[in-house]
Amino acid sequence: MIFVYRIITNILIIFSPFIILFRLIKKKENPKRFLEKFSFFSEKRKKGKLVWFHTVSVGELLSIFPLLKLLEKNSDISQILITTSTITSANLFQKIKIKKSVHQFFPLDNNFFIKKFLNYWSPQLAIFVDSEIWPNLLLNLKKKNIRKILLNARISRHSFRKWKTLGTFSEKIFQLFDCTYPQNNETKKFLKNLKVKKIKEIGNLKYSQKDYYFNRLPNRTKKFFKSKQIFCAASTHEGEEKLCAEVFKKLRLKHKKLILIIIPRHIQRVELIQKELAALNMNFHVHSSKKPIDAKTNIYIVDTFGDTGLFFQYSKIVFMGKSIKADGGQNPLEPARRNCRIIYGPKISNFTDIYSFLKKQKIAFKVNNKRQMFKIINKHLIKNIKKNDSDKINLIGKKILNEYFREVQFFLK
Repeated sequence: MIFVYRIITNILIIFSPFIILFRLIKKKENPKRFLEKFSFFSEKRKKGKLVWFHTVSVGELLSIFPLLKLLEKNSDISQILITTSTITSANLFQKIKIKKSVHQFFPLDNNFFIKKFLNYWSPQLAIFVDSEIWPNLLLNLKKKNIRKILLNARISRHSFRKWKTLGTFSEKIFQLFDCTYPQNNETKKFLKNLKVKKIKEIGNLKYSQKDYYFNRLPNRTKKFFKSKQIFCAASTHEGEEKLCAEVFKKLRLKHKKLILIIIPRHIQRVELIQKELAALNMNFHVHSSKKPIDAKTNIYIVDTFGDTGLFFQYSKIVFMGKSIKADGGQNPLEPARRNCRIIYGPKISNFTDIYSFLKKQKIAFKVNNKRQMFKIINKHLIKNIKKNDSDKINLIGKKILNEYFREVQFFLK
């Protein structure tokens, strides 16, 4: 099977210049750094012990920053290498400085590029976060006797089915890890089904995730929000903005000062969202607009990346998207830390454990349709929320973080 996989990756390399060119046109690749994906490096490897973390994108990168902050104090570590696959994650890395760390784009999982990558960086420990499984890479790490762990592992039901179709090949690949740390019970079950024996439960590292805000709101906008009641729809996907706007329009009949803040998961959809809102006769303001906010504004659309947390501090209740019209869910811990009540749909397969915890704490509420959403939001807009939920979440996060830190330290010995 690995022979077939390597033939496929070699064929893909032939077409990769065209793929990269298309992605450059779409602004999904960095024009100055895309060669890093072919193992042409823009950073130098320092002498001494190097720890390597690989994450896919922003969410996974944010989850490991507290752990990186602890590891940077370790005098035995000379350098920390962070690899990601997206431009947004690379930009985020530049904003949050971690001592001893450098960023590179993750190389294509081609046998030649992977060997070149490992020969250059030569890590003492390779740490893969969430669901990053690359056969060529793992097999080459094994040959070099480099320890490797799967941290905060997440395997969705969909990806598990894909792995199972590959039979014993999948089992052999997953068994290459020195240890796996599932972030939820479902992943633990799937790992066992793949005959992984080195499994250790610690918890979801996202409980220890810190919230980073790089921009500020204009004073006029702050005053505007403070004078209103805020319902926020965050990380929304196609169809969810319209659904929330329709519920909001009905809520406005009872709550005259109510404002809806929409924060789409993919900001390139903002133009389409504006058309949908215009069809509903809603007055909206776009965050990146240099115009001062109008007093008649009903809906505020956030079209910039990384500013989500700025708006949770004004909101009483938050709908987390990718849970009604799309499947998977989004991480609700950031608004929960801001003492918001969370509304979510039934499609939360990637975050079932977190939502279950928040539901038990009476922080999160499941809805299946517009009628239920209206009822829950209306209730919590009337209700005076005083309970501080961040302390409990932070306490869990601190415990999980310290345990992960001890595990990484153990593998570095």
